[in-house]
Amino acid sequence: MILERSNAINLNDLRNQLGNINNRPDIQELSKILRMYQLYQAGQKEISTKLENLDSEFQVNYAYNPIHHMESRMKKIQSLAKKAERKGSDFTVESIEKNIHDIAGIRVITNYIDDIYKIEELLTSQTDVTLLRRKDYLKHPKESGYRSLHIVVQVPVFQSKGPVNVPVEIQIRTVGMDMWASLEHKLRYKTNSDSNLVDKYGNQLKGYADELEDIERGMQDIHKKLI
Repeated sequence: MILERSNAINLNDLRNQLGNINNRPDIQELSKILRMYQLYQAGQKEISTKLENLDSEFQVNYAYNPIHHMESRMKKIQSLAKKAERKGSDFTVESIEKNIHDIAGIRVITNYIDDIYKIEELLTSQTDVTLLRRKDYLKHPKESGYRSLHIVVQVPVFQSKGPVNVPVEIQIRTVGMDMWASLEHKLRYKTNSDSNLVDKYGNQLKGYADELEDIERGMQDIHKKLI
């Protein structure tokens, strides 16, 4: 199952979104940002297609799909402007390309832990894909218990004037890790609960993260013995 979340936008939409932003650029820079946004969206589609092709190949050759599902998203322009503001950066194409690397994002949800590294290996071994950044929160979980593999890759997007290299952030994690991360995100950022409750349930979730990893590794072992 592939879930595509496309955020097509035009110049009027862009101006409306940025109405309350302090560092709002002029109309010429807005036009450049819009073109950049389209380019990053095209890069996202390039990587999504590569991942779909890899998953299809596994289905044909091994009767198995390592990817449970994918979600693609583009950071909203308003969120992009606020992030630039927090970083103390100018809201220009030059500054955005230099300082922000998660404009285009794909979340890949796998069935098992080993699938995470297999997908990374197969994707980054392609000759037109370059690995730019890598953070392994599986081997080195965050203090909260969060586990996932984060990579930023670069892929060429072919435009009318030639290819342009575009970065795309990819988060790869299992179904269980994704369920845990969704609940932890809701607890930390989407709730008005008392801070004591947040700490209490945060500690509880951290323990669940360790238990969940043990369960997933056990299920992976059973899966390996059945194939």
